[in-house]
Amino acid sequence: MLGVLLSYHGTVSSSDEVPAFVRNIRHGQPAPDEVVAEVRRRLEHIGGSPLTRLSRAQAEALEARLGCPVRIAARLWHPYPSEVVSELAALGVTRLLSLPLAPQSVQIYHPGVEAAAAPHGLEVVRAEPWGHEPALIDAFVEAALEAASRLEAPRDSLGVVLSAHSLPRRVVAAGDGYEREFRSMAEAVAGALVARGFGAASIRVAFQSQGMGSRDAWLGPDIETVFGELATGHRRLLVAPIGFVTEHVETLYDIDVEARALAERLGFERLERMPALDTRPRFIDALEAVARRSLGL
Repeated sequence: MLGVLLSYHGTVSSSDEVPAFVRNIRHGQPAPDEVVAEVRRRLEHIGGSPLTRLSRAQAEALEARLGCPVRIAARLWHPYPSEVVSELAALGVTRLLSLPLAPQSVQIYHPGVEAAAAPHGLEVVRAEPWGHEPALIDAFVEAALEAASRLEAPRDSLGVVLSAHSLPRRVVAAGDGYEREFRSMAEAVAGALVARGFGAASIRVAFQSQGMGSRDAWLGPDIETVFGELATGHRRLLVAPIGFVTEHVETLYDIDVEARALAERLGFERLERMPALDTRPRFIDALEAVARRSLGL
C-alpha cells in the first residue's frame, strides 16, 4: 500500500513551546532570552502560526487526489516523522513517498523520514527537488497576478520582489543547493511574469527572515537592500514570497508587518503581498504531479 509524507519546517501550537522550539532550530543550543521573547512576540502578534493547520489541509487535498493516505510531519517540532510513520504503518502502508513541501533542499528532510520508516520495514521513495514543476510555476504566477491586480497600475510600472528564507552562507558553502535551486525557480517565475507584461529589470530576488542573534553571514541581498534599489523609479511594489508555499510568520509578520513598514518609510505608495499558495488547486496539481512521477503512477 502506498502512502505519502509531506514534510515541513514545523511550528509551535503555543507560545509556551517557543523556548524548546528555538533550541531545536539552534541544534540544541539555548537561545538568548531576548530572541525567545521576540519570536514569542511575533507569533502572538499574528495570533499564532497557521502553518501546521494549512499543511494538514494540503495533505488532505492531496490525499483526495491520490486515494492513498497522506500525512504531514515536521522536521523541527511535533508531529515528528517518528510519530506519524507508525500511524501510516498501522494503516498498512508499505511504500512511502517522502515529499517535502519545500521544493528546494529536499535532501534535509529525507533522512528523518527514512530513520522513522526503518523500524517498520517501509520502503521510502525520495522526491527530488521540484521547483521547476510546471504547475508550481503556474500557481505562483496565478497568485502574483491576483495580487498585482490590486495595485491598480500597469504591470511594467511595478517593482516586484521574489523572496525566500535566507540561510547562513556557510550552509551554502558546504554544498547545500538551496540558493542555486531557488534562484533557478525564481528565474522561471520571473520569465513567466515578463511574458505577462512585467518589466524584467524591475523583478528582483531577495532573501528574508535572517536568523535573530546569529553571527553568521547570511544569503543576500536582503529585503531592505532590494526595496531600497526599487524605491528609485517605482511607486508600487509587489512582494511575492515564492520561497514559502504556506502562510507562516515569515509572510504574516516579516512581510505584512516589517516589510510593509519599511516600504512606507522608503516612500512607496502601496505594497501588495502575494498570498501563499496553501490549498490553491494549481498548487495541489503540482504536489500530485510530483507524487505520481516519484511513485511511478
